Amino acid sequence: MGVADIDWTAPWLADWRAVGEPLAARIAAGQPQPQVLTAAGHAPVCFVPQADLPDGMAYEAFIGDTKQVPTREGLHDFFNALCWMHFPLAKARLNRLQAAEIARDGVQGQRGPVRDAITVFDENAVLIQAPDSVWQALTEHRWHDALVAQRALWVHCRIWMFGHAALEKLVQPYKSITVHLWRVPAAVKAEGVDAWLAQDLTPDKLASKPFSPLPVLGVPGWWSANTDPAFYDDVQVFRPQRMRQASEKPSVAQEIPGLA
Repeated sequence: MGVADIDWTAPWLADWRAVGEPLAARIAAGQPQPQVLTAAGHAPVCFVPQADLPDGMAYEAFIGDTKQVPTREGLHDFFNALCWMHFPLAKARLNRLQAAEIARDGVQGQRGPVRDAITVFDENAVLIQAPDSVWQALTEHRWHDALVAQRALWVHCRIWMFGHAALEKLVQPYKSITVHLWRVPAAVKAEGVDAWLAQDLTPDKLASKPFSPLPVLGVPGWWSANTDPAFYDDVQVFRPQRMRQASEKPSVAQEIPGLA
């Protein structure tokens, strides 16, 4: 799969299409991905070939020092670059936080809770504004309540895709793709969400992992099959909430299956 396989009519790409589709077309035509992404001029960083990252230097430190993002050909780094274009302040904030954690603990050090949560956020987060009753039902995994009984309230919900690994998976959609929701207060305007997020991403908040999982194709209007309430009966995907001891918190690999 490559950028030529992206369906830009997919509802989760509505905010990304205007910038992303023409860039994908140039890359699909054979132009080098880092060159195309840098020439777009929409990000506060440049995108350079992965080979430009010196041996032994941390990826995050390199970005912080040079304002250059090592970029491989392919979907994963393509969507990462688009996220830099859509959320420049939040991406820069995540980079600074990650670099600070690595500077303290070392690249090979044990992942602490902040670094762990940054990875989950960067790869898999989806921002959501939702009425209190919908948010509470989602966080309690009351899927039928949130997505069927309260379906009419989703016209008042606003969703922003963020995680580039999630977007990569959605190029070939399957029912169990699960994202990590991060709630945006109702008072935040769409044009101010990046600035708000950059302030909201604090080490303490990240360490608390205030995420709520959502099988993303369950979003009303995002997948034709979910018009049937029975879509949400699959407990292997729409799992009931379980009590979990603090010591049983999942690792990043468990949070994002297939994370490389």
